[in-house]
Amino acid sequence: MLCLAAPPSVAAQQRWRVTNDGAWFYQTASGKRLARLARGAILNGALRDNWVAVTMEGWIFASSVGPADRDGYNLTVTRAPEENLRSAPAGALVAKLTQGFLLSRVDTNGTWVHVTRQGFVSRDDLDSLGEIAQGGSTPSPRPVVNDTSKGGLTPGRRPGDSTPAGPDTTSTDPTRALPTRRTTVYRAPDGPALGALAPETPLRIISRSGEWSRVQFEGWVKSADLQPAPAGVLVGVSAAELRADPQRYVGQVLKWTVQYVAIETADDLRPDIPDGTTYVLARGPLPERGFVYIIIPEARKADIAKLTPLATIGVTVRVRVGRSRYIGNPVVDLLGLEAQP
Repeated sequence: MLCLAAPPSVAAQQRWRVTNDGAWFYQTASGKRLARLARGAILNGALRDNWVAVTMEGWIFASSVGPADRDGYNLTVTRAPEENLRSAPAGALVAKLTQGFLLSRVDTNGTWVHVTRQGFVSRDDLDSLGEIAQGGSTPSPRPVVNDTSKGGLTPGRRPGDSTPAGPDTTSTDPTRALPTRRTTVYRAPDGPALGALAPETPLRIISRSGEWSRVQFEGWVKSADLQPAPAGVLVGVSAAELRADPQRYVGQVLKWTVQYVAIETADDLRPDIPDGTTYVLARGPLPERGFVYIIIPEARKADIAKLTPLATIGVTVRVRVGRSRYIGNPVVDLLGLEAQP
């Protein structure tokens, strides 16, 4: 049975804004991950320790859902591999829902269905917009928060506090960190494990995406075990990094391994790709589980047509858009193609 948001008598209901693109929507606190949320999405819910029990609400294509009768929900997402949940018909993206995701129907408006779903989101991925007034949805004024990382004021000691002043934390480098315990290192968010880091290993944070941080640490390997990266090509750049900092990589050439899914033709739901353009829907870059759009040049269409679904291919691509509108997937242009064994 799913845990629903607590009533106002137990915990005050608030409005929350998603601050991290790709933040996870969980079935229960620390439980199964169900969906990715879009930055800026608004949710209602109650704070419970480090989690917020939320109600996710939005609109989805009627043709992308079907009847269900499980766990108190009466709809399920039928579109593969995923479908968008929007704040209004053709509105802003709220979340990306995978096939099989369960929902409750609220209303139907032509080709759109109004739906809801209860779940949990980490407090770290949300910004409070204030409490919801009883009998209405108008939030109370949002409290002012001084963010010292953006030049805000640093609170001083309270009057009469004789505690010795600590170190000057305003000079802390936010890109430097230390593991607090033995920590697993993954090739990509939700990907296979590479190994583990010992506590207190010095790290540099390169980028962040949702609950994940890409880190760099120093070590030594045998020179004979290394080969140089291709000239002018970046290796090891993840799609999560593109989504987190989309302008940084525009125009850069990357080398990826992806899983071919299908050939598609762009329409008005893909505004970052010209209408009628042929592109590949691919999973990756592996081992990431997300999706990327690879625009195919005319000279490569015959080679792509020979691929079988779920084939693994190596590609060299140039980044066109780091994070596309509506869906948030990277858009890249195919430069080179190499079949994988």
